[in-house]
Amino acid sequence: QVQLVESGGGSVQAGGSLRLSCAASRYTYSTYYMGWFRQAPGKEREGVAAIATGVGTTYYADSVKGRFTISQDNAKNTLYLQMNSLKPEDTAMYYCAASSRLARPTNPYDYNYWGQGTQVTVSS
Repeated sequence: QVQLVESGGGSVQAGGSLRLSCAASRYTYSTYYMGWFRQAPGKEREGVAAIATGVGTTYYADSVKGRFTISQDNAKNTLYLQMNSLKPEDTAMYYCAASSRLARPTNPYDYNYWGQGTQVTVSS
């Protein structure tokens, strides 16, 4: 069982930055991928970024490429999402997730462990 706790959300103006953190109870030993997902009101949950925990390969949604960076600190069992140049359309609840099986990296249906979410609000 992997438990995930997100932090770092908040309210910023467009163009600003935030860094999300996800503390994991266990880390790379039992997961293939970890990722960040977001869900805005009335919309489906979508993949934002993911990382293959064993090799460090990263994956990004087209909408965040060049602005967001996913990273991991194995010593701290923590996953990060650095978000720069934020836009109002980035407003959503952001979730950290982990997959204990081979998965499509940014497909939420392939993840079996989820955090409770942290809200990100970007004002224009």
